Amino acid sequence: MSGETESPTPEPLPRLGLREALGNVIDTEDELAWACAQLSLGDGPIGIDAERASGYRYSQRAYLIQVRRHGSGTFLIDPTGFADLSELNEVIGSHEWILHAATQDLVCLRDEGLRPTSLFDTELAGRLLNLPRVGLAALVEHYLGMSMAKEHSAADWSTRPLPESWLEYAALDVEVLAELREAVIADLEGAEKMGWATEEFESLLDFAGPAARVDPWRRTSGIHKVRDRRTLARVRELWLARNDLAQELDISPGRILRDQSMLALALD
Repeated sequence: MSGETESPTPEPLPRLGLREALGNVIDTEDELAWACAQLSLGDGPIGIDAERASGYRYSQRAYLIQVRRHGSGTFLIDPTGFADLSELNEVIGSHEWILHAATQDLVCLRDEGLRPTSLFDTELAGRLLNLPRVGLAALVEHYLGMSMAKEHSAADWSTRPLPESWLEYAALDVEVLAELREAVIADLEGAEKMGWATEEFESLLDFAGPAARVDPWRRTSGIHKVRDRRTLARVRELWLARNDLAQELDISPGRILRDQSMLALALD
């Protein structure tokens, strides 16, 4: 038996929780006007996030938008209940926004009438600092010493009504963005990278989304097994038909016909 002593098991990190009771999802004009009034009374930057239904819907629209500001609280907004959110943008558009992985949300936010004039991207900042992990939960753990639940990250956010546990999860995504921003700024300044980061953030303001792929049907899973032109043409026809139907029904293409099944039809 060795005389070495085992390292003590590290204490689990405290779980990030909500500081205030969660209000109802905002889906009426009166509720939105109230939220805008509350946000106008707050101070500091705006923490903002959006939830989509990737893997469930064809569109990449936002099905829930979370907004938090110091002195105002957190507001969960159902954008499907509004023609646009320009009223909200009038209140928050002139203030700095804090986002995590801004390129994932800027396009769907813009589609709802929300456009920042200044932003801070915590994920991009983490990359500039060469941190090994730059997911939101990893940064919250690294800088704030708290753990975050991530069990609903791949949920179908077009579900109505949204379960209470999902709403709590969504609210937590903006709960500590302001505190995280302050901690990350300290490191950027210490590494003399704040100027670089500011330039990178400014370049994101006009982000219009990834460039459209040329011949996206060629990315069909398993297409490398197809060797002849005739079968490739059938894959292309099936892919285009599936894509048109998915767009019409707003359903993820893979939920209409899986790639494996589509290839089997083409090869039949």
